Amino acid sequence: MEFEKRILKGRVINEGEVRARVVKSSAAISFFGGVDPETGNIVEKGHPQEGKNISGKIFVFPYGKGSTVGSYILYRMAKNGTAPAGLIMQECDSVIAVGAVIGGIPCIDRIDINSIEDDDDIEIEGENVILLKGKNER
Repeated sequence: MEFEKRILKGRVINEGEVRARVVKSSAAISFFGGVDPETGNIVEKGHPQEGKNISGKIFVFPYGKGSTVGSYILYRMAKNGTAPAGLIMQECDSVIAVGAVIGGIPCIDRIDINSIEDDDDIEIEGENVILLKGKNER
Protein backbone atom coordinates (compact mmCIF):
# COMPACT_ATOMS: atom_id res chain seq x y z
CA MET A 1 0.00 0.00 0.00
CA GLU A 2 1.25 3.49 -0.77
CA PHE A 3 1.45 6.15 1.87
CA GLU A 4 1.54 9.91 1.72
CA LYS A 5 4.55 10.90 3.83
CA ARG A 6 4.61 13.99 6.00
CA ILE A 7 7.60 14.85 8.17
CA LEU A 8 7.07 16.51 11.54
CA LYS A 9 10.10 17.70 13.49
CA GLY A 10 10.25 17.66 17.24
CA ARG A 11 12.63 17.63 20.16
CA VAL A 12 14.30 14.29 20.82
CA ILE A 13 13.96 13.16 24.42
CA ASN A 14 15.29 9.65 23.80
CA GLU A 15 16.66 8.74 20.40
CA GLY A 16 15.63 5.68 18.48
CA GLU A 17 14.27 4.38 15.20
CA VAL A 18 10.97 2.57 15.06
CA ARG A 19 7.92 2.13 12.86
CA ALA A 20 4.58 1.18 14.35
CA ARG A 21 0.87 1.83 14.40
CA VAL A 22 -0.48 4.74 16.49
CA VAL A 23 -2.68 4.66 19.56
CA LYS A 24 -3.66 8.29 20.14
CA SER A 25 -5.15 9.88 23.21
CA SER A 26 -6.55 13.38 23.50
CA ALA A 27 -6.09 13.21 27.28
CA ALA A 28 -3.05 13.14 29.55
CA ILE A 29 -2.07 9.85 31.14
CA SER A 30 -0.44 8.67 34.34
CA PHE A 31 1.52 5.50 33.76
CA PHE A 32 1.28 4.80 37.52
CA GLY A 33 -2.26 3.54 37.98
CA GLY A 34 -3.34 4.44 34.45
CA VAL A 35 -1.55 1.67 32.54
CA ASP A 36 -1.20 -1.99 33.50
CA PRO A 37 2.54 -2.77 33.17
CA GLU A 38 1.85 -6.49 32.81
CA THR A 39 -0.39 -6.13 29.74
CA GLY A 40 0.13 -2.60 28.35
CA ASN A 41 -3.60 -1.91 28.65
CA ILE A 42 -4.84 1.55 29.61
CA VAL A 43 -6.82 0.94 32.79
CA GLU A 44 -7.54 4.47 34.03
CA LYS A 45 -11.29 4.70 34.63
CA GLY A 46 -12.95 7.18 32.28
CA HIS A 47 -9.85 7.71 30.14
CA PRO A 48 -10.80 8.13 26.45
CA GLN A 49 -8.58 5.15 25.55
CA GLU A 50 -9.52 2.94 28.52
CA GLY A 51 -9.13 -0.69 27.46
CA LYS A 52 -6.76 0.03 24.56
CA ASN A 53 -3.40 -1.70 24.45
CA ILE A 54 -0.28 0.40 23.81
CA SER A 55 2.28 -2.45 23.74
CA GLY A 56 4.38 -2.24 20.60
CA LYS A 57 2.46 0.83 19.41
CA ILE A 58 3.52 4.45 19.13
CA PHE A 59 1.56 6.13 21.88
CA VAL A 60 0.60 9.71 21.02
CA PHE A 61 -0.73 11.92 23.83
CA PRO A 62 -0.56 15.56 24.92
CA TYR A 63 1.42 15.18 28.17
CA GLY A 64 1.84 13.02 31.24
CA LYS A 65 0.40 13.45 34.69
CA GLY A 66 0.70 11.87 38.09
CA SER A 67 3.35 10.31 40.25
CA THR A 68 7.08 10.03 39.67
CA VAL A 69 6.56 6.27 39.96
CA GLY A 70 5.36 6.52 36.33
CA SER A 71 9.02 6.49 35.21
CA TYR A 72 9.49 3.08 36.77
CA ILE A 73 6.24 1.79 35.30
CA LEU A 74 7.60 2.60 31.82
CA TYR A 75 10.86 0.84 32.74
CA ARG A 76 8.94 -2.18 34.04
CA MET A 77 6.90 -2.28 30.83
CA ALA A 78 10.13 -2.31 28.81
CA LYS A 79 11.46 -5.21 30.91
CA ASN A 80 8.13 -7.06 30.54
CA GLY A 81 7.98 -6.54 26.77
CA THR A 82 4.74 -4.54 27.13
CA ALA A 83 6.13 -1.03 26.54
CA PRO A 84 5.01 1.23 23.73
CA ALA A 85 7.33 1.17 20.71
CA GLY A 86 7.62 4.95 20.96
CA LEU A 87 6.16 8.01 22.65
CA ILE A 88 5.12 11.21 20.88
CA MET A 89 3.64 14.13 22.75
CA GLN A 90 3.12 17.85 22.76
CA GLU A 91 5.16 18.41 25.92
CA CYS A 92 7.23 15.83 27.77
CA ASP A 93 7.67 16.11 31.52
CA SER A 94 10.55 14.73 33.56
CA VAL A 95 8.58 11.63 34.63
CA ILE A 96 7.97 10.49 31.04
CA ALA A 97 11.49 11.53 29.97
CA VAL A 98 13.16 9.44 32.68
CA GLY A 99 10.91 6.46 31.93
CA ALA A 100 11.69 6.67 28.21
CA VAL A 101 15.43 6.88 28.81
CA ILE A 102 15.71 4.06 31.36
CA GLY A 103 13.26 1.93 29.36
CA GLY A 104 15.02 2.55 26.03
CA ILE A 105 11.82 3.88 24.46
CA PRO A 106 12.13 6.42 21.62
CA CYS A 107 10.47 9.64 22.73
CA ILE A 108 9.85 12.95 20.96
CA ASP A 109 7.94 16.01 22.06
CA ARG A 110 7.00 19.44 20.71
CA ILE A 111 4.96 17.74 18.00
CA ASP A 112 1.57 19.00 16.84
CA ILE A 113 -0.39 15.86 17.64
CA ASN A 114 -3.54 17.18 15.95
CA SER A 115 -2.25 15.96 12.58
CA ILE A 116 -1.85 12.39 13.88
CA GLU A 117 -4.79 9.98 14.02
CA ASP A 118 -5.43 6.67 15.72
CA ASP A 119 -4.19 3.77 13.55
CA ASP A 120 -1.86 5.93 11.41
CA ASP A 121 1.55 4.40 10.80
CA ILE A 122 4.51 6.43 12.02
CA GLU A 123 8.26 6.14 11.73
CA ILE A 124 10.46 7.79 14.32
CA GLU A 125 13.94 8.58 13.00
CA GLY A 126 15.98 10.91 15.19
CA GLU A 127 14.15 14.24 15.43
CA ASN A 128 11.82 13.30 12.59
CA VAL A 129 8.36 11.88 13.01
CA ILE A 130 7.37 10.53 9.60
CA LEU A 131 3.61 10.37 9.39
CA LEU A 132 2.41 7.82 6.86
CA LYS A 133 -1.16 8.68 5.93
CA GLY A 134 -3.21 5.72 4.84
CA LYS A 135 -3.79 2.40 6.49
CA ASN A 136 -1.18 -0.31 6.25
CA GLU A 137 -2.61 -3.70 5.34
CA ARG A 138 -1.19 -6.02 7.99
